[in-house]
Amino acid sequence: MSLFSGRGAHAQSADQLIPPRHAQRAGSATVTADTALRNSAVWACLRLRANLVSTMPVDLYRRVGGIQVEVPKPPVLINPGGESVSMLEWLYSSQFDLDRSGNCFGLVTAKDGLGFPARIELVPVADVTVIIRKGKLHKYRIGGTEYEPADVWHEKQYTMSGLHVGLSPVAYAAWSIGEYLSIQQFALDWFSNGAVPSAHLKNTAKTIAPDKAEETKRRFKAATANQDLFVTGQDWEYKMIQAEAAGADWIEAKRYGIGDIARFFDCPGDLIDAAVSGSAVTYANMTQRNLQFLVMSLGPAIIRREAALSSLTSRPRFVKLNADALLRMDPQARAAMFRTQIESRQLAPSEARELEDRPPFTDSQLAEFDRLFGKGTTPAPQPAIPGGTP
Repeated sequence: MSLFSGRGAHAQSADQLIPPRHAQRAGSATVTADTALRNSAVWACLRLRANLVSTMPVDLYRRVGGIQVEVPKPPVLINPGGESVSMLEWLYSSQFDLDRSGNCFGLVTAKDGLGFPARIELVPVADVTVIIRKGKLHKYRIGGTEYEPADVWHEKQYTMSGLHVGLSPVAYAAWSIGEYLSIQQFALDWFSNGAVPSAHLKNTAKTIAPDKAEETKRRFKAATANQDLFVTGQDWEYKMIQAEAAGADWIEAKRYGIGDIARFFDCPGDLIDAAVSGSAVTYANMTQRNLQFLVMSLGPAIIRREAALSSLTSRPRFVKLNADALLRMDPQARAAMFRTQIESRQLAPSEARELEDRPPFTDSQLAEFDRLFGKGTTPAPQPAIPGGTP
């Protein structure tokens, strides 16, 4: 009997045999701070900025006679969340919240003798409600409990006049991110949710009557639903409907969406491995690229964080985040920088060695330099290497 023969009056139709697919269609997607993290570009931007800020050493200074002098840090700048939460983790979590939602909140669970916060336990931004009365900050509601402003750590960025909270980049980027998520939904609809016919089964030899077409579709779907074999004669063709073109359009749209997201989060696309046409970052200009990122993108966020952290200590002390780690140069460029600073009397040799984590020169080392280069003279030029470049 033929594979495509009828089954009689009690044969099930395709609609009865195959469970109906969900009526999901491609369209507008709702973007929130959580759903935005499904986009790899959003995650990469937030991760990069939080990684860099959180790994910068936190130093505390005060000015004495016009000179910046480092002073010991209080416990809140070492383990701000208690013994179980280090400054590294606390800075990462708070920077992630700041870049994602424009705000960071924490409960002040302990204070020092001067009334400054001694312990700040960060809380999820989604659990916080800011209560405004007559245009002024009244209270915070966290997990259903109301707290006075003095008991809540609230750090914000991307502010606007008259607002008591920071603004979320995701809110501004919702249109771009929403387009990307909608494209993702369209791809899922296309390939799995039945938004459009996903394939075309065609008999190339003859025209198929509606009842035979229904029976053929039923048998085909019944076989392929369980990844079983589907056997046909030589007259049947099976092909995807525009699947290749749809996939290419989806990838192209994703590429453009990543560039938009990188701009919203102030993170250059090339730093998150996004394809950037017409430009390339090489080993020779990496230091300049990092410097540009620090000055133009990350610098303002660092200054705001320094000002906020400085409020945890008494004046005139102030906090500085050491950004030198971001500007680590290759050994040759670093040596050239030290030499220029030493020759221009901006840096002493002992200070340069300290920056390189090396102890000061010993008397025997200084005597060895005198024997090699002469006492009180500049080092003699090194002889040319045979067969090499003089």
